[in-house]
Amino acid sequence: MPIVEKTSRVIVYALGGTIAMSRTDSGGVAPALSAADLLAAVPGLAETGIAVEVHDFRRVPGASLTISDITALATQISDQATDADGVVVTQGTDTIEETVYLLDLLHTGPQPIIVTGAMRNPTLAGADGPANILAAIQTAASPHARNQGALVVFSDEIHAARRVRKTHSTSPSTFRSPDGGPLGYLVEGQPRLLNHLAYRTVIPAKPTDNIRITVLPMTLGDDGTTVRALADHADGLIVAGFGAGHVPANTVPMLETLSARIPVILASRTGGGSVLATTYGFSGSERDLLSRGLISAGYLDPFKARILLLTLLAAGCDHRTIAAAFGAAGGYTEPSTWPWPIEPSKDN
Repeated sequence: MPIVEKTSRVIVYALGGTIAMSRTDSGGVAPALSAADLLAAVPGLAETGIAVEVHDFRRVPGASLTISDITALATQISDQATDADGVVVTQGTDTIEETVYLLDLLHTGPQPIIVTGAMRNPTLAGADGPANILAAIQTAASPHARNQGALVVFSDEIHAARRVRKTHSTSPSTFRSPDGGPLGYLVEGQPRLLNHLAYRTVIPAKPTDNIRITVLPMTLGDDGTTVRALADHADGLIVAGFGAGHVPANTVPMLETLSARIPVILASRTGGGSVLATTYGFSGSERDLLSRGLISAGYLDPFKARILLLTLLAAGCDHRTIAAAFGAAGGYTEPSTWPWPIEPSKDN
C-alpha cells in the first residue's frame, strides 16, 4: 500500500500590528488587514502542503495590546489547538518580547506557539511580513519545535521566548537573544534547531490588567523620588539596576522598606548578562540588596521579569514561591526548583 503522509495543521491568530497595516485617509498607516488578507499575500504557502486555519483575534497596534488580551488568547489556543501541530500569532513588534513570554508561561501543550510580525508594513518596498509568516507557519508545523513553548520567528531566525528582545526601532533584524543566541534558523524553508531548551516554566494562572507591576530604571544621581512615589501604588516593583545589579546608596533604605511589603525584583538594565550575587559588597551592590530582601531576576531582563512577577501574583504566590520561580526562570538555581514542574511530552 502507498504511504500517505499526514498533512500538518497550523492555526493562525491575527492581532493586528505593522504586519496588518494599510494607509489611512488622514495619513500614516493603521491595522486594517484580516488574517485571511495576510495569508493571501504569502508566496509559496500553498506549496508547503500545510493546512492553515485563520482567526481574527484582535486588530490593534502592538502597543495597545493588554495583559487580558494575551491571557484570552492563551485560553483560546488551549481550547482550539489541541489537535493542531502548531500555532502562529501575528502582531505588532512593539510588544512581542513581552507577549511571547506571557504566552510561554501560560501554554502547557506540546504544540509550539510561534509569534511573528513585520518591521516594514505592506505598503513599503521589501515588506517583510509575508516571509515572516511563511517561516512562522513552517516552524509551527515542524515536529522539531514541539515542547519548546512559545518562540519568535523573524528574519529566518528562531528565538526562545525568555531570551528574545527587540533591539532596534526600524531594522528588520531587530530581534536578538543576547543570552544564548537563536535556537535555530530557517534554511530553504526548513526550520533547523541547533539547540533545544532543556526545560520549560509554566504557571497555572490567568493574569488580568488589574495587577500593577512597575519597571523602575536606575539613573545617574537618582535620589529616590520615583521609588517614594511608587510606594503606595504598586503590587510589585522591578528595579532595572546598573550593571550587575546596583543602585545609588541613598535609595537602599527605601527599597528595603518596600521589599518588606511587596515583591521587589532586581534586574539589570544592560540588556544582557545575569545579575550577580556575591561579587560586590558596597552599599547598593547586588550583595547588599539581596541581603535586604530583594529577589534576583538572574538572566531575565526587566521586561521579562515584570511579566513573570505579574503572572506569579495572578497565581497568588507568596514571597518564597516567587523567589523559587525567579531562581529557576532566571537561570541561577536548578530547573527542578520551579514550583510547578511539567513533565516533558513523549512526542519529541
